[in-house]
Amino acid sequence: MGNRFQVRDRFAAGAQFIGGRLRPGTSGRTQAVVDPATGEEVYTYELAGTADVDDAVAAARAAFPAWSAATPGERSDALHRLAAVLNGQAADFAYAESLQCGKPVRLATEFDVPGTIDNTAFFAGAARHLDGVSAGEYSADHTSYVRREAIGVVGSIAPWNYPLQMAAWKILPAVAAGNTIVLKPAEITPFTSLMFAQAAQQAGLPDGVVNIVSGAGQDAGERLVAHPDVVMTSFTGSTPVGKRVAEIAAATVTRLHLELGGKAPFLVLDDADLEAAIHGAVAGSLINGGQDCTAATRAYVQRPLYDAFVSGVAALMETVRLGDPADPATDLGPLITHTHRDRVAAMVDRARGYARVVTGGEAPGGAFKDGAYYRPTLIAGAPQDSEVVQSEIFGPVLVVLPFDTDDEGLALANDTPYGLAASVWSRDVYRTGRATREIKAGCVWVNDHIPIISEMPHGGYKASGFGKDMSAYSFEEYTQIKHVMFDNTAVARKDWHRTIFGDRA
Repeated sequence: MGNRFQVRDRFAAGAQFIGGRLRPGTSGRTQAVVDPATGEEVYTYELAGTADVDDAVAAARAAFPAWSAATPGERSDALHRLAAVLNGQAADFAYAESLQCGKPVRLATEFDVPGTIDNTAFFAGAARHLDGVSAGEYSADHTSYVRREAIGVVGSIAPWNYPLQMAAWKILPAVAAGNTIVLKPAEITPFTSLMFAQAAQQAGLPDGVVNIVSGAGQDAGERLVAHPDVVMTSFTGSTPVGKRVAEIAAATVTRLHLELGGKAPFLVLDDADLEAAIHGAVAGSLINGGQDCTAATRAYVQRPLYDAFVSGVAALMETVRLGDPADPATDLGPLITHTHRDRVAAMVDRARGYARVVTGGEAPGGAFKDGAYYRPTLIAGAPQDSEVVQSEIFGPVLVVLPFDTDDEGLALANDTPYGLAASVWSRDVYRTGRATREIKAGCVWVNDHIPIISEMPHGGYKASGFGKDMSAYSFEEYTQIKHVMFDNTAVARKDWHRTIFGDRA
């Protein structure tokens, strides 16, 4: 209980971070942050209204000229200091992330927090390498080069499943490139976004460079996207909401980056290492309670391995330990809310009419009755066009289907509107090479599923959106490319002028 009251004390001034200070929202409505493991309200705050968004954008706009004029080395130094601050507060970040999301503190400690620190260190280095095309004479009479410039105030919207990492993925490339930012976290998970902004201030980033507005999507979120002084919107979330964001951004011709839903295939060929595939499927489908847009959700297994895969995954899922997220021994915590848990359960219950629930498929009672828990679930025998195969479940649920030929397996893997991530499992380099070429997804893993690294881009194909997070490729989202061309001749009357007027003498 002491830690929960510390959370209240830490954000006693409010859950909006604007111009370098915490303050309450002005919407006139409140929001509770609920521990999904217990159903207990651990913090209540005033939501941001449109006036708060306007103030945050004004603070970001005021900070932009000086921050964009800072040298790459100065911005790099600030981000190196931020990485050090984050490292010093790693335990607090892990606790806060676990509390608001219900994710096991082991996952937060070993994945979310160190990944964020590494991402910060990466962008500290990348800030010095905002390169354009070096000068050259591409026309005989001119020298050209390319400048890469900051774009201005970025408005970003982050989801609830990885609040810390998603905040970092939005903030870091934007500020490394010289922009300022207003970030709206999910209103049910504001803690670590606010803590990240406070850490940035402690590291010496000027007030107004990083601002947080904790508000609801229909007012704070839509105002942020539509704001005339916001030059770019970066959104991570569901595809339906992404479409709404795109509609609003189109009205002001605002630059847009969308990282949307996923329905990742897990393709197991008949020469795969079966034990590796089983362990990879359980880990890949249960990470963060399956609330991960890259999680393994559709396992396609070539028929010779199908039965052994189903029995192996079911047996391994049954060993997964549900428990208190604060206990390092816990493997699987609750889902984000009871409402979301019930949505997952309803999808599984509907699947019973056309498929077989091999294991799981229920919310545990007893010690877990007050939390939003759901058991690891394996479904077999669902048709390819069924809801659980085609739609995001976003819970600890894996659907497994058989296939016969490589052609069929690849066709099934691509048979979805989404294209965010996928994996292929085989010992044959030629078969895996073909799969990496033909699967339409932004990331294809071979004999693994889930690992991400700061140096490589993250983003999707098709209904999974466009644009990249992480890596130097993300700077394409957060910079303007300007062509600069110098005349080298000092000739007043150029020959090409005669194309427009006059005679050639």
